[in-house]
Amino acid sequence: MKATEILMAEHRTIERMLDVLDTAAQRISSGGAVPPDLFLKAVDFIKNYADGCHHNKEEDVLFVALIEHGMSREQGPVAVMLAEHVEGRRLTGAMREAAEQMQAGDQSAASRVTENALGYVKLLRQHIQKEDQILFPMSDRTIPVEQHQAVNADFDEMAKGEAENGLHERYLGLVSDLEKAVFG
Repeated sequence: MKATEILMAEHRTIERMLDVLDTAAQRISSGGAVPPDLFLKAVDFIKNYADGCHHNKEEDVLFVALIEHGMSREQGPVAVMLAEHVEGRRLTGAMREAAEQMQAGDQSAASRVTENALGYVKLLRQHIQKEDQILFPMSDRTIPVEQHQAVNADFDEMAKGEAENGLHERYLGLVSDLEKAVFG
């Protein structure tokens, strides 16, 4: 499987979590109840799967290869993706902080949880669309065929570490559990 195909498969898992977050935040906005723990579990998923696993592959391997083959880190597609990763981390941190406050009994924090969750959902949905439809096809054309083997080898090495830690299984299970909690 090509590196970009691996990333797109991971996008499908991330989108499942985005659906959970979107529904949970909308429920709170409509006056419903959602336990703050759901948002803290979503933050754990984002930090360790979406950011720690997925974005690391992009930032440490794919984007490096793109920059080595003529793309700029300071402007253009790679720069936009990196800036969006930073914004996603900011929104995730703010969501975590608000969910912790909500869990400690501060019900006024619910609006900050929903604001940051919905901001993250919107950002990531657009981000994924740009990567799937623009950046990844561009990557497949920009990186020379012989370099794809090196990128794939780096991805395989990262996947070994993820497998040893049971990362994918743990977070696929978490997504399934949260889907059941939100969607029934």
